[in-house]
Amino acid sequence: MIVALLVDFGRALRHRGISVGPGDVETFCAAMATLDPTDLDDLYWGGRTSLTSRRDHVPVYDEVFREFFLGESNPVEELLSLKVDAVEAEAMLEVPATEPPGDEREEQDETRLGLVASGMDTLRHKSFAACTPAELRLLRRLMEQIRLTPPRRRTRRTRAARHRGQPDLRRTVRDSLRMHGEPVALRRRRRRVRPRPLVLILDVSGSMADYSRALLQFAYSARRAARKVEVFCFGTRLTRITVPLQKRSPDEALAEAAAHVVDWEGGTRIGDSLDEFVRGWGRRGVCRGGVVVICSDGLDRGDPDTLDTALERLTRLCHRIVWMNPHKGDDAAYRPSTMGMMVAEPHIDVLLSGHDLSSLTELAVLLPELR
Repeated sequence: MIVALLVDFGRALRHRGISVGPGDVETFCAAMATLDPTDLDDLYWGGRTSLTSRRDHVPVYDEVFREFFLGESNPVEELLSLKVDAVEAEAMLEVPATEPPGDEREEQDETRLGLVASGMDTLRHKSFAACTPAELRLLRRLMEQIRLTPPRRRTRRTRAARHRGQPDLRRTVRDSLRMHGEPVALRRRRRRVRPRPLVLILDVSGSMADYSRALLQFAYSARRAARKVEVFCFGTRLTRITVPLQKRSPDEALAEAAAHVVDWEGGTRIGDSLDEFVRGWGRRGVCRGGVVVICSDGLDRGDPDTLDTALERLTRLCHRIVWMNPHKGDDAAYRPSTMGMMVAEPHIDVLLSGHDLSSLTELAVLLPELR
């Protein structure tokens, strides 16, 4: 079977020093179920995305891939693996056993690549609530490729500059004294630039059950991509999960983070949770001058005045507030209909959906522009 072949390939990578676990092989098999295992490009990139996690693993992966699927005497450009039986491919993939010659074969390859690209694009725009477990595992691998870049701000500290900046008279005079009073070039200094803090506050209540696990995976990827990132979860109370998400294994990190959240898929008290964040963490400088991303559908059972007061205090502490509501979807003319969203709307700087992978990519593109 093709699954046994993929498992053997993962075992071969493990023997060559690449740490490939059962979960990685399962993700590889799930990815190839949506792609074409007889296509060399799909097979290569599906395995490289699923089975490698470090850049120095790529040369070893290329060597093992060439030896396992192509052999030493076969060109890399061949489309069919020498280890895949044609009869199995016909039965599982429903393709003809005999390949058409010439131009017809090239047209079929182009059509197949077009269908794969179309399928991946459909998956990127498919709501998390409608995804199967296999599709969610594939989306988890795609999320790891998203790189969040928080906006940068100028600090009060300065550093030496060559051309632009304010004149540095102290350094200029000191260099002139070293030259016995001879005039020297004017020295300059400019203010340092640092990334703003990024805070993710995720709603894990029952109304967000279809999206909370995917958003938690996104928070793990964001925590691994950027340095100064804080992650919190809330249902009826606030829980900081930044430390559990620091684990290297995503499965262990997500499992430990979920164990810390005692009100998973319970009620919702957005106002009380945000008020606790402002009083307990915001005033300590966690979000001062940073970007706060709140992922919630706005279904709040608490006091609206508490939510309004907490958001008003939060706006005075942070730089921008981004609210991601999965119910917004792709509707550009969306208007808040729940009490929580109506109260929060005046305090929100950017409103996104966060219901699929493309909306999370939109957030990654938008973040550097929030100056």
